[in-house]
Amino acid sequence: MSVAVALPAALAYGVADFAGGLATRRAAVLAVTAGAQFLGLIALVPAVFLVPGAPSAAALGIGALAGIAGASGLLLYFRGLAVGPMGVVAPLSAVVGAGLPLLVGLAGGERLGAVAVAGLVVALAAIVLATAGTRDAVAVRGILLGLASGAGFGLFFVGLDATPEGSGLWPLLAGRVVSVALLGLLIAALCVRRGREAALGRATRGVVVLVAVSGVFDSLANVLFLLATRLGDLGVSAVLVSLYPVVVVLLARLVLHERLSTAQLTSAGLALTASALLALG
Repeated sequence: MSVAVALPAALAYGVADFAGGLATRRAAVLAVTAGAQFLGLIALVPAVFLVPGAPSAAALGIGALAGIAGASGLLLYFRGLAVGPMGVVAPLSAVVGAGLPLLVGLAGGERLGAVAVAGLVVALAAIVLATAGTRDAVAVRGILLGLASGAGFGLFFVGLDATPEGSGLWPLLAGRVVSVALLGLLIAALCVRRGREAALGRATRGVVVLVAVSGVFDSLANVLFLLATRLGDLGVSAVLVSLYPVVVVLLARLVLHERLSTAQLTSAGLALTASALLALG
């Protein structure tokens, strides 16, 4: 049952990430991330009252912590997409984001099948190849940012799964409010230090549209993921959602005509294969 919800979540994440990553190539990463989070918050508010659930201290507290992890991951991820090859950064981030919930599941007593173990081995190979397959320092930086962002996303997924069953979408709302507040404080401090235009840059109409698309689709994806974890296992839902790089890779190829080196293309393929194996395992 969770598959029918997790796969649309992967599609929504892919659209959100591509739009946000493209926006960061034209504007400041912090401004894009904060704008996407704020607009996503506006889209999330009415949804909270449409899905049954009651707020509680546990739901709001865990949701807030998950929101901090998710916002941190998003900052790192958008920066990685801005400076590195999207077709490599996105799959690697997704593999780490899916692997962390699986490890948490193992710590909680879950067992991995042979296919899932093979998926982890392939994922490790993808990471090694991606970081060793290029001598471009900027591309390597993007790849490392992608890996770090995956850890943030993984903690976000684990946190959402730990929220009370009957809390509806309140954990998501708490997380988004906290992330928007923290990003707002960072922007305010940066504006004081560097000046508004130097810190944020100029927001063109195209950038605003991309940020809006990113924020709305990200909120939609978060809602679908949370519902998927309530309908099935965390590990399965997280891995299925981690297929979102397929969307990013396709959009990067179709829209940006992005070309990858042989090593990068192999790494991206291995990362996508690892996600598929983990989903089957």
